[in-house]
Amino acid sequence: MNTKNQNIAAKISAVSGWVPDYVLTNKELSKMVDTSDEWITTRTGIQERRILKDPTKATSDMGAEALKGLIKKSGIKADEIDLIICATVTPDMLFPSTACLIADKVGATKAFGFDLSAACSAFLFALDCGQKYISSGLYKKVVVIGADKMSSIVDYNDRKTCVIFGDGAGAVLLEPSSKDEGLIDSILRVDGSGSEYLKMIAGGSLNPASQETVKNGHHYIYQDGKTVFKFAVTNMADVSDEIMKRNNLKGEDVDWLVPHQANLRIIDATARRMELDSSKVMINIHKYGNTTAATIPLCLHDWEDKLKKNDNIILAAFGGGFTWGAIYLKWAY
Repeated sequence: MNTKNQNIAAKISAVSGWVPDYVLTNKELSKMVDTSDEWITTRTGIQERRILKDPTKATSDMGAEALKGLIKKSGIKADEIDLIICATVTPDMLFPSTACLIADKVGATKAFGFDLSAACSAFLFALDCGQKYISSGLYKKVVVIGADKMSSIVDYNDRKTCVIFGDGAGAVLLEPSSKDEGLIDSILRVDGSGSEYLKMIAGGSLNPASQETVKNGHHYIYQDGKTVFKFAVTNMADVSDEIMKRNNLKGEDVDWLVPHQANLRIIDATARRMELDSSKVMINIHKYGNTTAATIPLCLHDWEDKLKKNDNIILAAFGGGFTWGAIYLKWAY
């Protein structure tokens, strides 16, 4: 939905990120499954990923750390936050929501919150949702968090998936703006027919947890890599091109592409379609792997010092569902 004609815009006024200390390298993975550093790097661009090793810690703990960093950087108080939206596919538990737990851990006593599930596109969906709350005029400070403990649903005997995913969290603060800045436009899509190619089979109401589902490994990520790659390359590139055309943008007008960090080849294909030089593409997949909902805010966090006020930025993602989308925004600081 285009938001340019609304009186109240939503701008990102601060960004923060957090990753666990433990580094799982390709070399270490090669001791666990039949793979190698060369195989992983050439096919994905990933060299290492962060893993939350502490069994007493979960997605909410990472989200809370990212939010604590956001509070410190922005200078706001926790009890000033109106809403927390947590984009995640690895909630601490089905209920209460991870957003609820994060609010408690940071002392956001006046905020309401909820989780949003859209796999690797979830941060974009949540950002668009948060923008609507700001544009309504009812809320002044909305926090959007992308956080996933992917190690909790990865089978480390499956080389097709275990090499890809890592753990992490990122957060942004949305605040009102009356200027031509912030979130300008968004295109968000889903296609449920893709569910057979990328999913977690058990744990929901269709296949509740049982001894059989655990025995069969149905609580781990299942992915048909070739099919997902094909859909991701096409749809992420298409939606990025579509949002540029809709806003009369050419490659030279875009200052940054912030792509979901799933695979370096998918990122490169999207940049080529947008006619963007590689120097304008934010990449940190080599450090963190695919942290699902956390990849885009972690990119913004890592590259924050290179961003300038009024930079034209395209965020783009593709994820299980299938889900995909793009957001066009102007950087506000």
